[in-house]
Amino acid sequence: MPSNPETASADTPPGFPAQGLMARLRFDPQEGRIWLDQQRMLLVHASAQGVLHQELIETLGLDAARGLITRLGYNSGSNDAELAHRLRGSSSPAEAILLGTQLHMLEGVARVEPVRFDVDEERGHFHGEFHWHGSAEAEAHMRVYGQGTDAVCWQQVGYASGFSSRFMGRPVMFREVRCRAQGAPHCVIVGKPVDEWVDAEEDLRNLQADRLSRGPSAFRRAAPAVSVAPAAAPASASAAQSLLGDADVVGVSAGFNAVCHMVRRAARTQATVLFLGESGAGKEVLARSLHRISPRAQGPFVAINCAAIPEELVESELFGVEKGGFTGAVSSRAGRFERAEGGTLFLDEIGTLSGPAQGKLLRALQEREIERVGGIRAVKVDVRVVAATNLDLREAVARGRFREDLFFRLNVLPMRVPPLRERREDIPVFMNHFLHKFNQRDQRRVTGFTGRAIDALLAYRWPGNIRELENLVERGVALAADDSAIDVGHLFLGGEELGADRWGSGFGDGMDIDADLPSQAGELRRMREPFGAEAAAGTEAAGRGGGPTSPAPLGQRVAALLAGAEGAAAAPLDEVEAALIRSAMKRTGGNQSAAARLLGLTRAQLIYRLKALKRVEAG
Repeated sequence: MPSNPETASADTPPGFPAQGLMARLRFDPQEGRIWLDQQRMLLVHASAQGVLHQELIETLGLDAARGLITRLGYNSGSNDAELAHRLRGSSSPAEAILLGTQLHMLEGVARVEPVRFDVDEERGHFHGEFHWHGSAEAEAHMRVYGQGTDAVCWQQVGYASGFSSRFMGRPVMFREVRCRAQGAPHCVIVGKPVDEWVDAEEDLRNLQADRLSRGPSAFRRAAPAVSVAPAAAPASASAAQSLLGDADVVGVSAGFNAVCHMVRRAARTQATVLFLGESGAGKEVLARSLHRISPRAQGPFVAINCAAIPEELVESELFGVEKGGFTGAVSSRAGRFERAEGGTLFLDEIGTLSGPAQGKLLRALQEREIERVGGIRAVKVDVRVVAATNLDLREAVARGRFREDLFFRLNVLPMRVPPLRERREDIPVFMNHFLHKFNQRDQRRVTGFTGRAIDALLAYRWPGNIRELENLVERGVALAADDSAIDVGHLFLGGEELGADRWGSGFGDGMDIDADLPSQAGELRRMREPFGAEAAAGTEAAGRGGGPTSPAPLGQRVAALLAGAEGAAAAPLDEVEAALIRSAMKRTGGNQSAAARLLGLTRAQLIYRLKALKRVEAG
């Protein structure tokens, strides 16, 4: 059953002691670094905020500057939400989101006063009203422009939107309704799901650097299908379009926006584009968008998956065949190049092409003409080629599996599409979109996602990217009961590897942010300064031949060993490695990529060691 909405008021204790957050703020003057937990921070002059606003406004214009600064805030809020997620433990979503207000204050933005706060994750209900007292962003803007008519705390509005969207599993939009820069005594922001704002178009534009989508359909409400009024049918139909089957591209992450900028620039040219990235990351969606906004939009968009066609038929599919060209060719047939005349030809999984097909493709790109299988004349073609691959073509060239000259011909405008795990800010948008889509298609009334499901979806590593997320949400809609939310048990039933660490501190084991980790795990600070005063004392004791009768903590034993102390206790390498791995995994809430960075390993190397460690522990 869905939980009751929780309400926090101005006098409601946030649930997390401020000193616990302070303990995670660390300064390292010798290295020139500041850390908030595992996030690197910067200490910036508040006056520089006003200079930044001024420079961007004068250079880009008011609307573009506002959008850029809002997106910066959204990214910061999403990053801080990951920290809050790790510290959340078993606390309520209201307490977890209120942790964001303390992070806001810790980072010197303003004194945040919660006035009204109602949240129900499973129903997708969210309403928050907060007062910001002494907004640094407003004050910095006023130093340059003075008092005006516009609300100007753009970065902090983006921060609140990014932070709250992470916990709700659907897009939440905050809006500043009063601002110090307008003459108000303090700033007032109000937040609720995007679909509940009547006029959210401008806010959504601020989150997307270069909108390639036809409309904000993925931000629409994931409402039960039967409750949609007839007047809302057009928007619902737009929302039901498949994100991976049409040009309805959405996203708010920095990685997504960077690709959109590249696509927009490339669309104005005739240059060959090569999309690079993992399977399911949305390469074809972006290729369709590129075609749609290009001068060739009135021509056909023809796609072919080179890996899905038998090797002996690839050439005929690409270049066509003349009657009698091979056994069974009873009539002439145009290939994909001719069918794409005047438009765009999308070659997916191009790294799988055979050698002969690669040679013919190279000629087609160079000479803009093709020759049908069994034909004797060249056919001129006016086609823009867009290719995609999930392979490392440079490595394929080095191994002799891909022609070097063809690679250079394709690699004119390479664009890397980041995998979903590198653009987690987009996951709530996709979750909302797919929930709406399958509710509409299957006439279901699934209300949303439980907190556990949201946490699991945001922590999962997504080897299948957006396509896998779509499949999991479809599964959840199929298995969840009407008028209830999708839970973890409805999602991960297909052999997905969550890993034991995914069910640890990141999934509500009640981690106390003030509690010290076990001595063998240590803190991130101890990983940078492995053996502090306590370890030094242990080293000194070991050097005197004394020390406790029970084995010293691992850190002390390692310190003594490194110091060359006489009679130092054993510190087996496998024990040290296991302790470091456990420490890194605990410190990062089970995030393997972040843990690998702490340990100076690649993610693959860490996964290998984790599996080995589990085998040892299993006996």
